[in-house]
Amino acid sequence: MTSTPPPVSPTSAAFHIQAVLSFGISLTAVAVAVVYLPADGWVRAFLGLGILYVTTSAFTLAKTIRDRQEVSTVVTRVDQARMDKLLAEHDPYAVR
Repeated sequence: MTSTPPPVSPTSAAFHIQAVLSFGISLTAVAVAVVYLPADGWVRAFLGLGILYVTTSAFTLAKTIRDRQEVSTVVTRVDQARMDKLLAEHDPYAVR
């Protein structure tokens, strides 16, 4: 049985860095905007909690999507390994 190579990441290191920086800059910009908003403290606190909730739920959504994708990848690899084994063991010229 041949071993399959490890999966290749679909994104480059530069794209990963860009995504992290973009997230950090956008979150910082919104947080600064809420801090300097000309409103009462409770309004700014409410908006700050909203930002935190949206951020944590976005991370949770991204993690669950990634987990589902990994599970489907593992199932596909197991099915492919089973098919490879069946094809390797199959002899079309065997007398039955």
